Amino acid sequence: MSGALIGIVAGAAGVGAGYLVRHLVGKSSANAVEQKAQAVLDQAERDVNSMKKEYELKSKEETIRLREEFEKSVESRKKEMSALEERIEQKEINLDRKVSLLEKKEKTIEEKTQEIEDKTARIDDERQDLAKLIEEESQKLQKVAGLSEQEARKVLFERMEKELHSEMGALIRRAQDEAKENAERDARKIISEAIQRNASSHASEVMTSTVPLPNEDMKGRIIGRDGRNIRSLEALTGVSILIDDTPEAVVISAFDPVRRETARQALEQLINDGRIHPARIEEIVANVQESMDETIRLAGEEACFKCGQQGLDPDVLRMIGRLMFRTSYTQNVLKHSIEVANLMGVMAGELNMDVSLAKRIGLFHDIGKALDHEVEGGHALIGADLLKKHNEKAVVVNAVAAHHEEVPAESVYAILASAADTVSSSRPGARAETTDIYVKRLEKLEAIANGFEGVTKSYAIHAGREIRVLVEPGSIDDDSAMVLARDVSKKIESDLQYPGQIRVTVIRETRCIEYAK
Repeated sequence: MSGALIGIVAGAAGVGAGYLVRHLVGKSSANAVEQKAQAVLDQAERDVNSMKKEYELKSKEETIRLREEFEKSVESRKKEMSALEERIEQKEINLDRKVSLLEKKEKTIEEKTQEIEDKTARIDDERQDLAKLIEEESQKLQKVAGLSEQEARKVLFERMEKELHSEMGALIRRAQDEAKENAERDARKIISEAIQRNASSHASEVMTSTVPLPNEDMKGRIIGRDGRNIRSLEALTGVSILIDDTPEAVVISAFDPVRRETARQALEQLINDGRIHPARIEEIVANVQESMDETIRLAGEEACFKCGQQGLDPDVLRMIGRLMFRTSYTQNVLKHSIEVANLMGVMAGELNMDVSLAKRIGLFHDIGKALDHEVEGGHALIGADLLKKHNEKAVVVNAVAAHHEEVPAESVYAILASAADTVSSSRPGARAETTDIYVKRLEKLEAIANGFEGVTKSYAIHAGREIRVLVEPGSIDDDSAMVLARDVSKKIESDLQYPGQIRVTVIRETRCIEYAK
């Protein structure tokens, strides 16, 4: 109320002041003031209209954006529902197939059961008829020969003994032959059942890994200005990164799976991080290399879990995990070990042996391949020595050492290990010798470069068509680097057979680092 009163008083004062001013200044001045006031009002009205239009435009844009987001969300949910419906439909098909197989098996079992019952009934009838016939023949024999039943039995047995004496040798030989046939047939049956029950899918190791990209612009960021980013990543990891016309993807090529995996993880982290430059690349690669130990440990734990093995020594677990990065004729050694463990478990179950022990031997049988590049000798004996140091059972140590017949087998488990290893290695598509020869050539190419003084490390890239040699800048100067490149190329020409030509690149890099505090 007081506010309204004040407003009235102020209005009256204004009117009085205006009236006074009008009379004091004159009629012309009052008109000028009114025109200015009207101009201010017009400008305010225009500003209000402009702001109104601006807010209406923003409102429309926000409505359109929300509608697009809603449509995208609906489309995404439609795709998810479609994929879910496809999976459910596939599961229903698989379920129907299994039900059909079960019905067929039940019908077969019923038919076999009925057949056995019929045979049993016929045998019982024949047994009764045979007993009656024997009784009748015995009575006839007593009447004709005038002998009692006991006397006739004695005469009959003596005659049968004489007749059968000559046939005993043939019967024994026939029984031995049948025993051998049955043993071989049963052995083939056990192995075939083990293969069928372990028919899991296996993929051969390849020399490349594909990294998906969020968009095509990421390829340019990976390459960097004048190619500095991609050169830094290749030099730190020892791989070759192929950027071609494949949409939203790059390919990492390297014969060493550890390097390839390190480069793949580093590149994925760089893409997610968004900061791609040489310093950040060096930091990410160092972190990934440190985390590889954890990856190896997890791989060992997963393999042991699949084979039902628990409580393993951490060093043994780590050696099993390292097999994930080893191949034999392109066959992944860790997958091969798991396959051998499963095959041995099936065969041991058929023979009423210890299934868990058989799987343990199968999992350990190639553990020496994790150390065969560090220790002299065959991988079977190296693995046996490693297990012996970690207090494994004698039967496990002997089976691992004997699965390539380097030492005599002391148990059936050693024979099962050899058989399962042969089955896993010789199945179609398990190995490709040409790829293994190619990998060994690349390893020898790096070994030749590493044999020179002042070389810190070397990487064979581009499918062996180039060898990059990193040297210590303190012991090798620019002139010596040129000489080293020539010496390495001459050594490769004399010691290695290869198609085409190999490019030798010597890299001498000096880094000066200081910290601002």
